[in-house]
Amino acid sequence: MKKLVIAYSGGLDTSYCAVSLSKEYEVHAVSVNTGGFTKEEINTIESNAYKMGVTTYKNIDAVTTFYQKVVKYLIFGNVLKNNTYPLSVSAERIIQAIEIVEYAKSIDAEYIAHGSTGAGNDQVRFDMIFQTLSPEINIITPIRDQKLTRQEEIDYLKRNGIDMSWEKAKYSINKGLWGTSVGGEETLTSEKPLPEHAYPSQLEKKEEEKVSLTFKKGELVALNGKENVPEKNIELLNDIASAYAIGRDIHVGDTIVGIKGRVGFEAAAALITVKAHHLLEKHTLTKWQLQHKEYLSSFYGMHLHEGQYLDPVMRNIEAFLESSQEQVSGNVIVSLKPYHFSLDGIISEHDLMNAKFGSYGEENKAWTADDAKGFIKILGNQNKIYQQVNN
Repeated sequence: MKKLVIAYSGGLDTSYCAVSLSKEYEVHAVSVNTGGFTKEEINTIESNAYKMGVTTYKNIDAVTTFYQKVVKYLIFGNVLKNNTYPLSVSAERIIQAIEIVEYAKSIDAEYIAHGSTGAGNDQVRFDMIFQTLSPEINIITPIRDQKLTRQEEIDYLKRNGIDMSWEKAKYSINKGLWGTSVGGEETLTSEKPLPEHAYPSQLEKKEEEKVSLTFKKGELVALNGKENVPEKNIELLNDIASAYAIGRDIHVGDTIVGIKGRVGFEAAAALITVKAHHLLEKHTLTKWQLQHKEYLSSFYGMHLHEGQYLDPVMRNIEAFLESSQEQVSGNVIVSLKPYHFSLDGIISEHDLMNAKFGSYGEENKAWTADDAKGFIKILGNQNKIYQQVNN
């Protein structure tokens, strides 16, 4: 039998794929952990995979890879799609696809399968990565190709002796290092909010709490003075901030397939880290650095969202973003409160609000009154000429 690697999550769609494809192929199931999996959950997914008839199961720990290849640059760029969404799921899918296709190549598999439907973004991300990195491997997508309904998949599995609880949860939850997506019937409409209980983290703390985020060249290297690797600091920050039910919102945006999409999310650590990092940049970067970073970061987030991660322009933008972080070091103090947070301020040796040059609107130490008058006269010269010529 020919080797086939399946992107396996353990849900209904990938379970159907595993059972049906095992009749024709030697199926190797792979899950990629980009954050959010407990050891017990991984063990359960592995156990269920073998019940579906797969030959082998592998869980790839890609949390550090996810941070180093994607999340780091989302922080450098302060990327929030439509000024709202930290690209929690779309960023994960890129790394998951890369890890899966590399594994398929390592075992000489001729086929790769995934459980995406024909209606969403993930089919584009998976197919594009697979085709680009290994065009000789054939892609198989039973759910998309057969246009299966959920009930048809359940009936098929039952006929094949797989009678598990396939009750569809009222809310679909996808948890990862950079946030958790939340989908439900409310997100299929334009007017309804998600109810309180739909979010995985509930309000547990009400007393205000301050946390200190330490950045070194743009990376989150310490939390409350305790150093750790950035991805671990993100996890720890999320544990602290989610107790305040921080980071909830609903994102509305344009999907790759051309329709509007709406999804709820909870991303306490991502939103705090991005906003804190951006504040530090406001103090430590020049206005032109900030100006050019803004539009390049927007392009980076859009290309990532649409599955264009492997285009070389992404490496070009990453090089720019990384070089821009040379002076972005210091501490940012954040106040956590129920359902929201505020940025108190920063402490940095690279702070361009250095008092020895003066205080805005209060005191000047760098030029004379005559210097100011001459500067203003020259600055307004072109406008003055234009108005006199045309009026």
